[in-house]
Amino acid sequence: MNIQLTREVEAVRIPSGDQVTLPMGMEVAITQELGSSFTVATQEGLFRINGTDGDALGRELKKAVVFSDEQFDEKKVWEQLKNCYDPEIPVNIVDLGLIYSVEVSDVTAGKHVEIRMTLTAPGCGMGPMIASDAQQRVEATPGVASANVEVVWEPTWSPSMITPAGRVLLGMD
Repeated sequence: MNIQLTREVEAVRIPSGDQVTLPMGMEVAITQELGSSFTVATQEGLFRINGTDGDALGRELKKAVVFSDEQFDEKKVWEQLKNCYDPEIPVNIVDLGLIYSVEVSDVTAGKHVEIRMTLTAPGCGMGPMIASDAQQRVEATPGVASANVEVVWEPTWSPSMITPAGRVLLGMD
């Protein structure tokens, strides 16, 4: 179903990662509505729109998961990562098998979280956006003072790294 944008919105072209402005009145079709962003298809291709611009699509604003307590728990880091999506694939980055490691260390102001992740393809222009989304979400986790996300290419990602839950979502099992 096509929707007309009710106002101008900033978007990211998929897969190049280029920043663009989509004009008010442009017809779009929402192809993915997961995490805190939307993927839309237009006559010009695919674009990612931040959840904070959901009103331009006639949708509610999407926000990151917020926890009510202030106690650090590594499980909450993983929960935040499960709210990050590759805009072309309707499975979160954890269940896609893109997260290789999460290491937590103590720093003066709380915890520092070091994440090593990969992408499904080395030339993916969306990589910096996905890594930035992951970093921002982890830094919003109670007790986390800082986070760093490093995109690595070894080992090379393959579909065998998708979790059983991800395989179900993709219709692979």
